[in-house]
Amino acid sequence: MQVTAAYAKANLPELLKAVENGETVQITRYNKPVASLVPYTASQGSQPKLGTAPSSVKVVDPDWAKPLTQQQMESLIKTGSY
Repeated sequence: MQVTAAYAKANLPELLKAVENGETVQITRYNKPVASLVPYTASQGSQPKLGTAPSSVKVVDPDWAKPLTQQQMESLIKTGSY
C-alpha cells in the first residue's frame, strides 16, 4: 500500500492495523518514497544497537576529546601539529 505523508498523519491507527496484518505501507511526499512501515519481526530485535562496537576496536588515544592546552594550541597554529 502506498499513501501520502498527509494521509499517514491523519490515519496512523488504520495504517498500523494494516502493518500488523502483514502489509507494508510506503509513505510518500511529493510522489517520492520517504519511509516504509513494515511488520516487526523478532530478528529485528537482535540487531546491534547503534553506537556499539565489537571488542576488537581499540581506542588509540582515550583523551582525544580533551581540550588542548594553550601550549598545544600555539604549536598547532604555528606548525600544524601539537
